[in-house]
Amino acid sequence: MINFRYHVVSLTAVFLALAIGLVVGTAALNGPVSENLRDNLAQLNKDNNVRREQVNKLNDEVNRNQDFAKQIAPMLLGGQLTGRKIAVVALPGADEPADGVAEMLGVAGATITARLQIEDKFLDSNFATELLQLADQSSQPSISAAGLPQNSDGVETAGALLALALQQGSGPTPPTAGDVTAVLAAFAQPGYLTAEDGATGGAETIVLVAGAPATDKEADKKSKAAVTVASQFHRNRPLVVAGDSAGEGNLVSAIRSDPTLVQDISTVDNVITVQGQVATALVTAERLVRNKVGQYGLGAGATSIVPSAAP
Repeated sequence: MINFRYHVVSLTAVFLALAIGLVVGTAALNGPVSENLRDNLAQLNKDNNVRREQVNKLNDEVNRNQDFAKQIAPMLLGGQLTGRKIAVVALPGADEPADGVAEMLGVAGATITARLQIEDKFLDSNFATELLQLADQSSQPSISAAGLPQNSDGVETAGALLALALQQGSGPTPPTAGDVTAVLAAFAQPGYLTAEDGATGGAETIVLVAGAPATDKEADKKSKAAVTVASQFHRNRPLVVAGDSAGEGNLVSAIRSDPTLVQDISTVDNVITVQGQVATALVTAERLVRNKVGQYGLGAGATSIVPSAAP
């Protein structure tokens, strides 16, 4: 008769056999498996080192390309915009590339009449009513409200007023420096924009530099507002928009996909690089001096990287 003690002995024997088998199997395989793992790890380390060196080399090449573009800029741009008056306006997040664009326009000989940074609040629909009231109240003797859109769109009305303040206007006399300062101060005080001291009117064209598109819950409305600003800036004078073609709702792609705007506004889609900033100055010269509209850069809708040389 099989009793409880028999079961205990049998189970003990089974577990003992399993334990012995595991020990023997591990001892037998430990050498080859460990050696194989060490070899694989060594190979991975070598691959990582190679990839790291490749990345470092590519970064170095990018930096050298940037340096090359900056050093060759005077040869490419020198004299192309001599005597021309240009305003540079940056949308939210575009202050750094706007600095580079302004520098390259200066290399080309342009006079920068104004430097503005439009703040996120300007494009925020939550402040549309306040912005509209501010625009209606901020016209000056040489910057007439008669030319402003007659609707309830705060961004459109304010954008039109800024365009009138920055540009030469429809008449032969540009806005006075005092009136320009007053309009910009009216928008700067509540935080809609930031303007550098010494801004004047009389710009022959505006270069609008766009940053990355908004990604918050108001992103779609802000992207449309940026297009509205661009539309108002090109009503009376040529406009160049420089930005990036990446990200949903970016301004460059919006202009290129609009059958009307793409006929009137030149774009550059790689302004975050020195090459793109040099290209922006070339495109500004093409738009202002040769009166030609074009789409340039590396993204969708670009016809070439830079404009063709003038005859």
